[in-house]
Amino acid sequence: MFDRLGIGGVFGVLLLLAGIGVVASQNLVVAGGIALVIAGLGFVVYGIVRNLVSALGMMGGGGMGGMGGMGGMDDLDDLE
Repeated sequence: MFDRLGIGGVFGVLLLLAGIGVVASQNLVVAGGIALVIAGLGFVVYGIVRNLVSALGMMGGGGMGGMGGMGGMDDLDDLE
C-alpha cells in the first residue's frame, strides 16, 4: 500500500495521525470527530476518483473501453 502513496503520501498520513494524536491528548471526543471527518473525506475522494477513472476507461469493468476494438488501420482497406 505504501508504495502506491509515495513519500509525500506517507508523510501526509503521518502528519494526519500526529495531528489527531495532539488533539486526542487534550480532548478524545473532538479527536474522534476529526478522525471521522477525515475518514469521510477520504471515502468521498475515493468515490470521485473511481468514477473519474471509470469514465475515462482506465478500469477493466466500466467506461468506454479505450481503443480495444480498433483492430488496426489495415482493416480499413477491406472496406473499399
